[in-house]
Order: sequence, then structure tokens, then C-alpha cells
Amino acid sequence: MAKLPKLDNELYEAELLRLQSELVEMQEWLRTEGKRLVVVFEGRDAAGKGGAIKRITEYLSPRIAQVVALPAPTERQQSQWYFQRYIQHLPSAGQIKLFDRSWYNRAGVERVMGYCSTAEHRRFLRQCPIFERMLIEDGIILRKYWFSVSDKMQEKRFKSRLTDPMRQWKLSPTDLESLTRWEDYSRAKDEMFVHTDIPEARWNVVESEDKKRARINMIAHLLASIPYEKVERPALKLPKRPPSTGYQRTDRGLQSEVPDVTVGLERKAKAAKYVDPEDDDHHDEETHEG
Repeated sequence: MAKLPKLDNELYEAELLRLQSELVEMQEWLRTEGKRLVVVFEGRDAAGKGGAIKRITEYLSPRIAQVVALPAPTERQQSQWYFQRYIQHLPSAGQIKLFDRSWYNRAGVERVMGYCSTAEHRRFLRQCPIFERMLIEDGIILRKYWFSVSDKMQEKRFKSRLTDPMRQWKLSPTDLESLTRWEDYSRAKDEMFVHTDIPEARWNVVESEDKKRARINMIAHLLASIPYEKVERPALKLPKRPPSTGYQRTDRGLQSEVPDVTVGLERKAKAAKYVDPEDDDHHDEETHEG
């Protein structure tokens, strides 16, 4: 497959906004029809799953569209049926649940890092298609996306995170070890696909060398796969505010207000405009007087 250039940013922003407006329409249809949607996001570390999820949920209601990103299982949860802790996060009528990693942890990181036994892994591969068919039979709409990225691009994104204090939290020792276990993860993913890429719930692979292309392609595919219709909403009109009944606001001096730090920011910005660092004469004069 030929490598495509990065998607033009202006084109990306325009198309993303259009797709996000369609996501709102899809949300309203799911809500009014009482449908339940589960979207599973899996793939390599730093493949862009989180960024896609953020763009999907940006304009959706947090009461309807919720992200499920579970921590490592507790000792108690480890003693339960493997799928048990995921079941409680499945959607109710009119809800969307976006799984930022899911029950497929067992087929990926747990398998490669030795967090589960061979018997537990085999049991998962046998039970997972049954579990997903049960969800679909009960009326849940299930979509599964695998974000694919090259080893070189993954390493590039890891290096970027290492030097970015705003994103360093995204890296863990387990994430970094995935660099040295690239082929182990590849074999685990191939085996997982063999057993769980079933006709009722196919794996949809998202090429994510370019995150912007990946987001557009993934969201467009999701929307195209769901038979939603435009929901006519009742026209809303702002009511007239009634006349005052004599209410007086509480004295501000009795309240604890947040300090207005923006005033200081404006002063600093204004002062900076009047200081010319290139004015050597002014600098020399000040130095001489000092």
C-alpha cells in the first residue's frame, strides 16, 4: 500500500466537524430508539485510539456516550469469570459505551507479558466469540476497531511522549516493553483475529500512520455501519423572563470568589508590547545609569 501524504489540516478540520455533527444525529437516534452501542478500540500502544475517542465524544452527551477505560483488575476481580467486570459497563437503552481497550486485554498484553496462563488464554479465545454473539443476540450493536501502526511510527510517538510533560503519563514500563516485544504482540494479534474475527462482529482495521486520516476513516466507517435516521426535534423557543419580584443578590463580600488572574496576564502582555529587546540604545543607557 502506497504511503499517503499527511491529510491537509483545513480539510481534516472541516470533515471532522461534519462527521461530528453526524455523530450527534446518531446519538439522538440511539437515544430515542433505545438502542445500545458498544465500540471496542484496540491496537498497538500509541496507535491513536485515545485521540479518536476524544474526537468522537467531543460534542456528545456524557450521559449517553461514556468511555470505559478500566485499570488493572483487583485481586477479587481476578478470581471472577474473566468477562464479569466488563459486563457491568455494558450500555443501557439509549447509551453508547466506548471501550478504550476491552476484554481483548487477555489476548494481547496479558498473553504477551505472561499475566495470564496458557489455559486462561485458550479459554478466552474459545469463549470470546460466544460472549460477543450473546451481546449481539440481545440487541447490542457491537463494533470492533483495531488501530494499526508501524514499529517505526510507534517508536517515533514514544520518543515524542518521553519529552512532552503533558503526555508522559501515557507511557508505562509495559508500554515501553512493547518495543522489544513487537513480534510477540504481532503473533498474539494474528492468533486473536483467527478466533474472534467472526461474521457477526468483524474486526475493522484502521491504518493509523497518519492520525488525522485514521480518525476520519474510523468515524466515517462507524457512521456508515449504523442505520441511524435523522430525528426530528421539537422547535424550542426561549420564554420571556418574568418581571422581578424584588430579589437582591447576596453581598459579594460574603462569598469566596475565585481570584481574577486574567487581569495580571493582561498587564504582563501589555507591558511586553512596550519593551523592545532590540533597542540597544535603551539597554546601554540603563546599564550606564546602573
